Amino acid sequence: MSSLTRTLITLGFSDLEKSERFLGFRELADLDQGELLQSLKLANDPDLAVQSLVRLLSAVPAVYGKLSVPERETGRQVPNEALFRLLGASEALVEFLIRHPEHVDVLDTFPSPEPVAADAGALRDSLLAAVGAEPASAIPVAALTGTPARIALRTRYRRHLAELAIRDLCAASPQDVMPLVGAELADLAAAALDAALAVARAEVAGQFSFDEVAAVKLAVIGMGKCGARELNYISDVDVMYVMEADGGGLDESRAVAVGNALASAAAQAIYAPEREPGLWEVDANLRPEGKDGPLVRTLESFLSYYQRWAHDWEFQALLKARAIAGDRALGLRFEQAVSPLIWTSSEREGFVASVQAMRRRVTANIRDSEAGRQLKLGKGGLRDVEFTVQLLQLVHAKNDESIRVKATTAAIDALMRAGYIGRTDAAHLDQSYRYLRVLEHRIQLVHMRRTHLMPRAPEQLRALARAAAGPLSLKRPTAETLLEDWGRVKREVRALHERIFYRPILVTAAHLSADDVALTTDAARARLAALGYRDTAGAQRHIEALTAGVSRRAALQRQLLPVLLGWLADGVDPDAGLLAFRRVSEALGTSHWYLGMLRDHQAAAERLCHVLSSSRLVTDLLEVSPEATAWFGNDKELVPLTFAAQWAEIQSKMSRHPEPAGAIRLIRLNRQREILRIAIADCSGLLAQDQVSAALSDVDRATVLGALMVAEADVYAGEPPLVHVLVVAMGRQGGREIGYGSDADVLFVQQLVPGTAGAAVEGPAQQQAKAIVSKVMSLLTQPLKPAIQAERVLSIDADLRPEGKNGPLVRSLDAYREYYSRWSSAWEAQALLRALPMAGFDGLAAEFVAMADPVRYPAVLAEADQREIKRIKARMESERLPRGADPARHVKLGRGGLSDVEWLVQLWQLKHAHLHAGLRTTSTLAALHAARGLDLVGEGDAELLEAAWRLAGKVRNANVIWTGKPSDLLPSARRDLEAVARWCGYEPGQAAAFEEDYLGLTRKARAVFERLFYG
Repeated sequence: MSSLTRTLITLGFSDLEKSERFLGFRELADLDQGELLQSLKLANDPDLAVQSLVRLLSAVPAVYGKLSVPERETGRQVPNEALFRLLGASEALVEFLIRHPEHVDVLDTFPSPEPVAADAGALRDSLLAAVGAEPASAIPVAALTGTPARIALRTRYRRHLAELAIRDLCAASPQDVMPLVGAELADLAAAALDAALAVARAEVAGQFSFDEVAAVKLAVIGMGKCGARELNYISDVDVMYVMEADGGGLDESRAVAVGNALASAAAQAIYAPEREPGLWEVDANLRPEGKDGPLVRTLESFLSYYQRWAHDWEFQALLKARAIAGDRALGLRFEQAVSPLIWTSSEREGFVASVQAMRRRVTANIRDSEAGRQLKLGKGGLRDVEFTVQLLQLVHAKNDESIRVKATTAAIDALMRAGYIGRTDAAHLDQSYRYLRVLEHRIQLVHMRRTHLMPRAPEQLRALARAAAGPLSLKRPTAETLLEDWGRVKREVRALHERIFYRPILVTAAHLSADDVALTTDAARARLAALGYRDTAGAQRHIEALTAGVSRRAALQRQLLPVLLGWLADGVDPDAGLLAFRRVSEALGTSHWYLGMLRDHQAAAERLCHVLSSSRLVTDLLEVSPEATAWFGNDKELVPLTFAAQWAEIQSKMSRHPEPAGAIRLIRLNRQREILRIAIADCSGLLAQDQVSAALSDVDRATVLGALMVAEADVYAGEPPLVHVLVVAMGRQGGREIGYGSDADVLFVQQLVPGTAGAAVEGPAQQQAKAIVSKVMSLLTQPLKPAIQAERVLSIDADLRPEGKNGPLVRSLDAYREYYSRWSSAWEAQALLRALPMAGFDGLAAEFVAMADPVRYPAVLAEADQREIKRIKARMESERLPRGADPARHVKLGRGGLSDVEWLVQLWQLKHAHLHAGLRTTSTLAALHAARGLDLVGEGDAELLEAAWRLAGKVRNANVIWTGKPSDLLPSARRDLEAVARWCGYEPGQAAAFEEDYLGLTRKARAVFERLFYG
């Protein structure tokens, strides 16, 4: 290894071979290599610096005279810090100096020990002068237009940008000067827009008269980081345009046309393709109605929109709005007019959902490949800080004007001074934000590209580490230390959000550290309300009950509640969730495993909070069986038990409790436990829709079989049995397609026990069968003593039996055979399509299926029977739909709902199953898939029908999960619809989109049904 190579390694070079080659280029041949290397040591990226230096010296020889400068105190020559720091930080700005060598005098800047931002007025004057406009004029008009104007504007802008970058790079502490840098970047952008407007006035004067142009006042409102004076080095500049006609005889349409032309021309001056590259995109998409809305509006039009149509997130966006260019008086009137709307937005209906939606947008657009590299949108990134600060402002600034500030660092300070953030937390939040912004700035400076991603290459990480540390850093920054520091900051930011927003709520109820903010009761309730808690007084009582005292549980929950409150708030009903959490916590007391799960198993605790605030069914069941909370921490416990496992457990319990009351109690408790297990797994996203139906069907099957065994043992009472009894599942139970609120549609079949004296004992046999069936129904539905709280009783419905309610409750197999051969109607054959033996004697089950198959799969379905089925379907829609129910919203009997799909599939089965075995199934979807394979339905139509059927089933289940009660209606109430939408896989705040999708899908499914069923 040569001495030069060792020196380069010591100085922080990475690409040794390439850098040695550049050091040998003729442009550097006459320089003292030792002095040059010591100069390059100043650069954050010495590899980039030496390459950029060669290119710059080759293009601009005058730079040779700027390699060193006289030291301010001693006058001796020292390396030009401005030059070498710029060379190692921004290839893009070096390119600018190569294109415009007349501006290399920016390198004469001597670093100031205390950098000060350039005056905003001076920047405006400079850029206006660059395009030949008079800065003092009330309506500046440029002397230059077209290409000359654009080149002049962009060149002067980049001159000032290079001056700022040098001051930034030479600052002793990058974090200390970050707010000044962001403010100057915003002022420079505002100056560029003023100059661009001057150019636009000159350019559109050919399209409109100068009097018309002069008569239109146009104010540019900066949004986002530009409005807050915390802009990045390279970023879209978000704007809105406010216009006003001031005389000139203009009608509003003509004035709007002038305003549109000015706004468009100004944007073109900023970023249209040209020999001097564009600066940044002028983005007006935050305006009312976004891209579809008018580019310019009058102040009255803005206010009308915000008062009548605006989404809540638009008021959060307005928090940063500031007049930055154009007519300042009009811009200030806009700021004053929208201010009351901003600070009262937290009172609007749906504010919580909109804020949550804004928070989700933070990560919505992150690609998987970028998730771990995001400075801005990732967890613990810039947006988390900004969200925390903005949410606190929106909650409290309604009554406290001192925190109505725009810049994030200034807002943190204001919130701390007003007592909404503790001093220590405010300092940490401020430091974290500054650190992340410095990383962002340094990354963007290199190529002047809009990016928020951490680099991957080790040499780039090393350069970034040096840039973030600053020139006075005492430690040697490395790629490893950079990643460690960044990881620590991300974790701190996530924790700060929880501490800053949630912990002060607890101070009103429990003793915390001295540095914690002590909010007034009203302020604490305001925060709870902003999170979505409606009964804020009740929420405070629950918090007090959970955190009061000196027990281990209270101490742990004081630590955990800041996090848990946030997770509960992410659900649909935080109030119900917090109450349920309190009840579960009180029921489990100081259970060692419960407290351990909350403390050590974040995923389980988050899942618990989500379920508690989103499911009345689960919370009701958990109050009865709080020990099931342990399942949240173990996915294996949430796997539904198979029918065989349940039946084995039931048999074991029956053997230990032979008396009917004890046995059936345990069987029903087993059913309730398994429903809870399935519901938790379902809420946690561990089960697909089909798996839920199959698991619930297994639970009901095991329960009915257990009840049948208990009933037979009780009725026989030691006497020889005369009959076997079979329970046949019908309807959705027979198709194994049930939901949480389903009854059990059944038929009861009896058969004489072989060896019984036939007809002589049919009377006693029938009586015994009736006694068994009555006992089964009684065992499953009668109240127990003591009662099982919150029990989901399994109702038995035998109305699908021959002759309906007027027919015998139980018949012999022969009686069924005779009835179906002589008297049955088409609808009864249709009902048998989903007949599936559920419990009882296996031999009888096989015989029943053999008897039923010729009936439900007839060789020919008569035309009269087809007409009868269609008539019954139409009659059912008109007569069975509940009074006042909207047919479009009834998921079972309504248009495109469950009934439409099932009756269409069943008609195909009746017509074709005799010849096609694939249609011989009790499953609706299996039969639909078979029908598609037989070309009875086109692929597109089949997909529509399946999608509608599945979605209707999800809505049915969601109603029970959310309210604890069955309902066949798509909810219309906002909160209920939101809950159902989330259950169906929609993001929070997307209830309206879900409703539209459901109605649209079922409308299309209905059209398919009518065409294929009645056609």
